[in-house]
Amino acid sequence: MQIKKHIHLLEEELRQIRRDFHQNPELGCEEHRTAERISEYLKNSGIEVKRITETGIVGLIQGKETGRTLMLRADIDALPVEEMTSLPYKSKNPGKMHACGHDGHSAMLLVAGKILCKIRDRIRGNIKLVFQPNEENMFAKHLIDKGVLDNPKVDAAFGIHLMTSLESGKIGIQSGPVMAGMHVFKLTIIGRGGHTGFPQDSIDPIITAASIIQLVQSIQTRELNVLKPTLIVFGKICGGTMSNIIPEKVEMEGTIRYLYDLAENDVKNPCESFERIVHSVCNAHRAKYEIEYDYSHPAVINDSEMAKIVIDEAQKLVKRKENIPPYVTMIGEDFCEYAKRVPSAFYFIGAGNKKNLTDYPHHHPRFNFDEEALSIGVEMHIRTALSYLNSHD
Repeated sequence: MQIKKHIHLLEEELRQIRRDFHQNPELGCEEHRTAERISEYLKNSGIEVKRITETGIVGLIQGKETGRTLMLRADIDALPVEEMTSLPYKSKNPGKMHACGHDGHSAMLLVAGKILCKIRDRIRGNIKLVFQPNEENMFAKHLIDKGVLDNPKVDAAFGIHLMTSLESGKIGIQSGPVMAGMHVFKLTIIGRGGHTGFPQDSIDPIITAASIIQLVQSIQTRELNVLKPTLIVFGKICGGTMSNIIPEKVEMEGTIRYLYDLAENDVKNPCESFERIVHSVCNAHRAKYEIEYDYSHPAVINDSEMAKIVIDEAQKLVKRKENIPPYVTMIGEDFCEYAKRVPSAFYFIGAGNKKNLTDYPHHHPRFNFDEEALSIGVEMHIRTALSYLNSHD
């Protein structure tokens, strides 16, 4: 089959789709224009389309023969970032930017779907093309609750992420944990305000907060197995109004990330250690505290058989083994919600190239990726789908 020929004929279309999405970014659950463009493209490609939530789109390709159902997923939301590039297709929406590659993910899956629909007589089973809104705020679980894995029932799933930290031309994949589980916390330290000249009459939440920040770092190196990566990072601290006032409280926000399965018997939940230290430090300082978690999700854990399909197909594409490195990151991804329900593999297409300034990190205002990676992503979508459906018993 001439997969590369199909892709070559659509390369310019692929780039234009990506650039259109990049120029018109929309935040999570606001992707109305994006959803309309996706829906229109799928219908014009001969693919059955339905909405799931206001801005989620599902396309269904039914093969010539009956069989299993595979889900291919792309995320479609942008970020609240002011773009600082000089690209001709720079964002037209102030304060909004595709700074994580979701514009590329959407374009790759659309073109892959168009090609798969053209060769549907060679497909055994069904392919669901899922265009998911609001990935940045962990919306996958909501789509699952709305039935995205049903009618027809999904048997397995693949997902792709473009990565500028991975050199263009490489494909990162391995079995087991590949992206971090995460708890997003808000911690409020409650003291007793007063004058900085009479600190003995107050309970200082600032010094309490400082002690907590220092002490919780020991969880990673003294309490949990260092071979099971764990990160506790504070990203926001708010407290105080003037230099000579001890405040009533300090508000802190951050993330607890881990790269392992919390269901394993020998694993301790880092949140338990975190809360124990917070409790002990506040007790020592005579302060009180409140903890709440905005949201949590598990690690992305790749099924070994699904990962092997990706590796086998990647070897046909990039040839050299060193271009298929194992890749793991402490970034979170709500693809984990699919992966814990059906056998799945989530992998990474290298899109970083220093020569054309596409090596800025994700979520950076100068983020961009090497568009040469788009064709690789399309081909991998097609190859993995055909391999899974046509060789699976």
